[in-house]
Amino acid sequence: MAIIRLLLLTGCRKSEILTLRWRDVDGNTLNLTDAKTGPRRVFLSAPARAVLERQPRSESVYVFPAPRSPKRPLSHHLPLWRLARKEAGIEDVRLHDLRHTFASRAILQGVPLPVVSRLLGHERPSMTLRYAHVGDRETEAAAECIGVVIAQALCGGEASNGD
Repeated sequence: MAIIRLLLLTGCRKSEILTLRWRDVDGNTLNLTDAKTGPRRVFLSAPARAVLERQPRSESVYVFPAPRSPKRPLSHHLPLWRLARKEAGIEDVRLHDLRHTFASRAILQGVPLPVVSRLLGHERPSMTLRYAHVGDRETEAAAECIGVVIAQALCGGEASNGD
């Protein structure tokens, strides 16, 4: 479950976390040398750091070593993910969707697109747009907020409710 939490808390790719080595963990950051788009630094939130602090250290160089062969990283199959999806009733959710969730939550919290792009390790913000999913509820709330601000400006600062 630690892998799933770390994926959700960092927005990292599955391969970046499965092959994560202890030497890549540096306090508040992960220094990934073989990320998909080249070397990158991942900033860790307090909850993400807590996941790593709870991870037992062994003789393995990997943060998540294979149980039967600690000289290798954990398998890419992750049967725990299948079980978690089944128990939660979300069997159509892919592990990579956690990365999309991270991006969407960041955008909804007001994090600027270029920052989210950097957090995900994308070279171009246009790629990040494919990850940030916003629903009707958020779009409706944004339209309402923008409408109030514009109505106030039109009325000389007075609030208007559409009258």
